[in-house]
Amino acid sequence: MSEEQDYTMGYSEEFLQLLHRRSAETHAAHLLPLLEPHQSVLDFGCGPGTISVGLATAIAPGELHGIDKEESQINMARAAAKAGGHENATFHVGDVTDLPFEDGSFDVAHCHAVLMHVPDTEATLAEVKRVLKPGGIISSREFILSSSFLEPGAEETAPAWETFGNLLAANGGHPQMGRELKRKFLEAGFTDVRASGSFDFFGAAEDVAFFHAFIMDWFYSPEVIAAATQFGLATQEQFDQWREGLEEWKNHPGAVGAIGFGEAIATKP
Repeated sequence: MSEEQDYTMGYSEEFLQLLHRRSAETHAAHLLPLLEPHQSVLDFGCGPGTISVGLATAIAPGELHGIDKEESQINMARAAAKAGGHENATFHVGDVTDLPFEDGSFDVAHCHAVLMHVPDTEATLAEVKRVLKPGGIISSREFILSSSFLEPGAEETAPAWETFGNLLAANGGHPQMGRELKRKFLEAGFTDVRASGSFDFFGAAEDVAFFHAFIMDWFYSPEVIAAATQFGLATQEQFDQWREGLEEWKNHPGAVGAIGFGEAIATKP
């Protein structure tokens, strides 16, 4: 993500907990079977490195390089790599549209929930393609707003999901990027695109409680409400109604929630 672009999600405590719930095994499962020892991997928009270290394990003794624009996230990634003994993982503060690597440096480029935030998808994919070797692969897993839900109350909470998508779009993001990945990869000149999909599903009582806390901490924060009302995306009254519905959802014995993702893997010719 460019240095000029604010990250829509911010870095609240609950959002950091969500990031730490992610691992290569759970959030890059579509990519792991293609990784081999001695490969070189770029994890762009790597965040705190929770997925990166799993990728580093899969390709050891090959090198993994993670890059993210947020220095605080890179510091956490470096700490995670050190604590886990991942000596083959190196992390950099930088911009994914201006990568500090030579042409043809990597066998694999990976990202998770990154292209949904980057305003210029074409420029980002062109830069990633530049640093991939011929025959190298790109892998991404991205948000699908229209496939995400809370149940029961899906119809009542749909306007809140729509407002989140509008807020993401107002900040240059792409709330349906997971649906668009195959087309975006083809338009960027990649070939052999393999598309799939999956969910982050919250069904157990502790997961429902976590997802509720995450939504409350981020979507109902004063900063988000102020931004949404300023852009004319929703009113304070609507947020109050949605908050009541969210409490009813959390307390319902049948409560489940899901975040939908599209996945795609493609090859640089």
